[in-house]
Amino acid sequence: MGCRVRGSHVGKVLLSTLLLLVALGTSAAPLPKQAAIASAHPAATIAGLETLAAGGNAFDAAIAVSAALAVVEPYSSGLGGGGFFLLRQAGEQPQYRFLDARERAPLAAHADLYKRDGKIQPQLSLDGALAAAIPGLPAALVELARKYGKLPLIDSLGPAIRLARDGVSIDHVYRERAQWRLASMRDNPETARVFLGDKGAIPEELTLLRQPDLANTLERLGRYGKPGFYSGETAQLLVDGVRRAGGIWTLADLEHYQVVERQPLRYALTDGRELISAPPPSAGGIALAQSLAMLQQLPWRQADKLQRAHYVIEVLRRAYRDRGLLGDPDFIANPTSKLLDAGYLKQLAAGIDPQKATPSSSLPPSPPWTEGNHTTHFVVLDEAGNAVSATLSVNLPFGAAFTPPGTGVLLNDEMDDFAANVQGANAYGLSGSQANAIAAGKRPLSSMSPSFIESPTQFSAFGTPGGSRIPSMVLLAMLQYLDGQPVASWPAAPRYHHQYLPDVVEYEPSTFTATERDALRERGYALKPVERPYGNQQVLLWNKYSRSVEAASDPRGIGQAKLSPPAMDVKP
Repeated sequence: MGCRVRGSHVGKVLLSTLLLLVALGTSAAPLPKQAAIASAHPAATIAGLETLAAGGNAFDAAIAVSAALAVVEPYSSGLGGGGFFLLRQAGEQPQYRFLDARERAPLAAHADLYKRDGKIQPQLSLDGALAAAIPGLPAALVELARKYGKLPLIDSLGPAIRLARDGVSIDHVYRERAQWRLASMRDNPETARVFLGDKGAIPEELTLLRQPDLANTLERLGRYGKPGFYSGETAQLLVDGVRRAGGIWTLADLEHYQVVERQPLRYALTDGRELISAPPPSAGGIALAQSLAMLQQLPWRQADKLQRAHYVIEVLRRAYRDRGLLGDPDFIANPTSKLLDAGYLKQLAAGIDPQKATPSSSLPPSPPWTEGNHTTHFVVLDEAGNAVSATLSVNLPFGAAFTPPGTGVLLNDEMDDFAANVQGANAYGLSGSQANAIAAGKRPLSSMSPSFIESPTQFSAFGTPGGSRIPSMVLLAMLQYLDGQPVASWPAAPRYHHQYLPDVVEYEPSTFTATERDALRERGYALKPVERPYGNQQVLLWNKYSRSVEAASDPRGIGQAKLSPPAMDVKP
């Protein structure tokens, strides 16, 4: 399966593979010359490199980056949130793991949790203690250190603890996100105190944000592992704060939380490549595999810009249509095999008119679905070939805008990612589905799509924040890669998006010219410009034959991609 390639491209791939095999002989698999990290914030990238320099591997670095992002990007992720970690364990036959650290609904949650007088009250799933699901990120960091890392957890958390205690500079991104959520942040005294200051105003740029309570929470996690967050002092502070504010958490909710190790979604592409991505409760990996499979049936490589956009929009329309069938695999039977069946995908592609948009209303109906947003992403590759692609989230910027006193932990509002009303829509205008209805202990569906593409000659990693737009952004970056474009162009590619319903094409301001927009309208598309650029993709590429490594951070953000000093070649 995969995207069709021209004969010359196939020849190059085969030649590279043969050269690689000759170079290897019977020796071990080739290793990267350098480690690489790309994350959404320079301080987090440096924290990861510092951990590698201290003798850690990619999994230790992932802990350091995740924890540092919790400190410097409280609007995107944190100990009060969760995420997905896609892992590559190096070896002649690499092993792939997927850690599902998605938040879980409290055990007292139920389908009518946000109904009052028979009507859904959307704000209850967005702001405050009742909006928060049980966090998963701290458990994931413990799991990474226990099963995959080389360093003690407290060492990998060290850079984040220093950042929290010494302070980080407020930047323009923090100020922008805080403006979006200012009223909700002011509603919670502890959130206002920690993140806005005594005056309840957005801090000026370059003001130091110090988080001593968060530093203490990180220290307890580092010293005591999972009990340092999910029981004991931290757990009691979390539960007391939530319940005083009208939430439904209990100590049992925290004690019962477990990271779930799932089988990654793996899908064979043509020319020896394989997609490794997120399985349910992510809908993103399936959407990516379906999209690439349909594009295999279409001449997207040879198409001009407008025709390629037409093909991409149409495969996204069909892939997103199927999302409403998915949910937490611990609660429902996901039809993954059916959705990835070659015959089914060929049939979907055959229904694409090469010149006209397919109205979503003309496709077979699908259960509606829901999605949230705000996330962060990073990628790591170490010199042994271990790798991590991780997407972390608290949902809306600054999550539920609720911080239990004494913890420094800003809680998520991931409960809005459930379908509180299976006939309604959430904060992003996305409809609900029965498969994603609220239930005790359930994990909400997500679009987070940490992904790898690997072949005998190359390894690449992808991922981005962006809520429902995540799969479309990752797909566009993957097409840049498959088309042989430079690494820096992958996250920089102009973006457009279609998600089945609403039946509109969203696009960044600079994506299409006026002439191209007119041509798309003539094909039957309704267009909707997005006010500002979106997403914050982080990517990397390892060429196994040359052993060279490249990484890139999205130019739309303030992130940073850096390589370690080159490893010394060891001669036999």
